Amino acid sequence: MGKTIRFGVSLDSDLLDKFDTLCEKKSYQTRSEAIRDLIRNMLVSQEWEDMTGETAGTLSLVYDHHQSGLAQRLTEIQHEHHEVILSTLHVHLDHYNCLEVLVLRGPADSIKNLAHKLISTKGVKHGKLGLTTTGQDLT
Repeated sequence: MGKTIRFGVSLDSDLLDKFDTLCEKKSYQTRSEAIRDLIRNMLVSQEWEDMTGETAGTLSLVYDHHQSGLAQRLTEIQHEHHEVILSTLHVHLDHYNCLEVLVLRGPADSIKNLAHKLISTKGVKHGKLGLTTTGQDLT
């Protein structure tokens, strides 16, 4: 971790008021911590856009397990991409609907490819890829 550097930021007073309101709502103790999180989020987004290095994420899927062959197809796709799947969680939401959460780690393009395949599978009602980082290059 590098040394701490102080720097100034010029903002319109209305923008600063909105930022302070957001910081309070999100329970930030200081503006500095909120700004650090904003910077980290931008760096993680850039990492995903560049598709460089090892990345991490979660994929959430909701589907009707009564749809013929759907659960089997989702399992087959996951086995085809086992190298990026660290863990899965399967939850029965009600009599028909299941929630499946996959924890993923690997090259960004491999994770995105898997997510697209699973989300676009006929019968999946909703899918959402949450992107993050391994944290190795963040301070």
